[in-house]
Amino acid sequence: MVSEEGQRPRTALVLSGGGARGAYEVGVVQGILEVLGPLEHSPFDIFTGTSVGAINTAYFASRAHRRDMGIERLVQLWTGLTLLEDLEVDMFGALGWGSLEKWFGRGRSEAGPALLRAEPLEDLIRDNLDWDQLHQNINDGLVRACIVAALRMDSGQTTLFAEMAPGADFTASRDPRRTKRLCRLSADHVLASAAIPFVFPPRFVDGATHVDGGLRFNTLLSPALRSGAQRVLVISTRFPPELQPNPHVNPELNEYGADLPFLLGKMLSAIMLDPIVYDLQVLERFNRLLDILESTVDPETLEKIHAALAEIRGVPYERIRTLVVAPSEDIGHMASQYIDRHGMRVGKGLSARLKSRALRRIIGGHSDAGSFLLFDGRFLAQLIELGRQDALARRTAIKAFFDRL
Repeated sequence: MVSEEGQRPRTALVLSGGGARGAYEVGVVQGILEVLGPLEHSPFDIFTGTSVGAINTAYFASRAHRRDMGIERLVQLWTGLTLLEDLEVDMFGALGWGSLEKWFGRGRSEAGPALLRAEPLEDLIRDNLDWDQLHQNINDGLVRACIVAALRMDSGQTTLFAEMAPGADFTASRDPRRTKRLCRLSADHVLASAAIPFVFPPRFVDGATHVDGGLRFNTLLSPALRSGAQRVLVISTRFPPELQPNPHVNPELNEYGADLPFLLGKMLSAIMLDPIVYDLQVLERFNRLLDILESTVDPETLEKIHAALAEIRGVPYERIRTLVVAPSEDIGHMASQYIDRHGMRVGKGLSARLKSRALRRIIGGHSDAGSFLLFDGRFLAQLIELGRQDALARRTAIKAFFDRL
């Protein structure tokens, strides 16, 4: 497949949110790079991401000039995380009193109740993402677009923070729930996108308070297309239900027994994981519709149809090649099994042990919440390897998608 410019088609990497499930995305990219073999630079031109996907997105865009996309370093960062040490529980913040740093006037651009302190995550993002190189890659055109989403609290709109290469365009959606903001991306934009309510504190950025973009717009498929993508690779962290005919059920759970952790996990799954299925179905329907129209309608009528679609959407509609890589195992069940077998790293001292017991109550058992909040390096290593193996198992499809058979 060749673009109109006679070059390879513009290719987007779309990463969705999912907390700790973001480690799976890292493993899939690692496997894709193994399948493709030596490259001159990143096989992707457009990067979009929400929540934890925004962190991975910014990292990959900042390493787009490298043939390995810096994947080994990202693996090290993920597997080096320890929930109670690197993402410390903040009892003051969980009660809505603000962190100790706030009390002593050393707080950063955050406000609101949160279970985990954001400073360790903030330091990780600021220290390990090469922002100057990200801007350089975009300015050089190696990266056509890098887009992250966050939910603006006062208006309820999803803000799409986008940094574009010279000459590249990002056509805004006509959906009033979404607004684009062209800017020079920073750690604040990424942290705003990853601010899961009540887990990480909201972020005050660009004059407004923002939280996790995945609450309203978890998979930035449309922004990738509106930035000129001609083929799209989506990494989903949702276990396809058709692969699970007999879902794991808590035998003690009934309609009166659903506790808060269970409901939290189901809520996060519904908000962050389910919408991508619908988005991809819509895209496939449009592709099939175009196939039918082109084979049955005369050229003049077809031109009018394309013009009408462009007027409605704001941009012309093109046939888009897609590839979706999704987990071959249920990550929620994997998290529950891990906690049952290994517990969590407790750190040192009585305080850490008390916190670990509280967290185990929140994210343990048969709740999907564990798969979003279990930022434990040993578990994350399992998710990375799962993603890598799933990509290797799709070797033929990946090579066909990138035309490298």
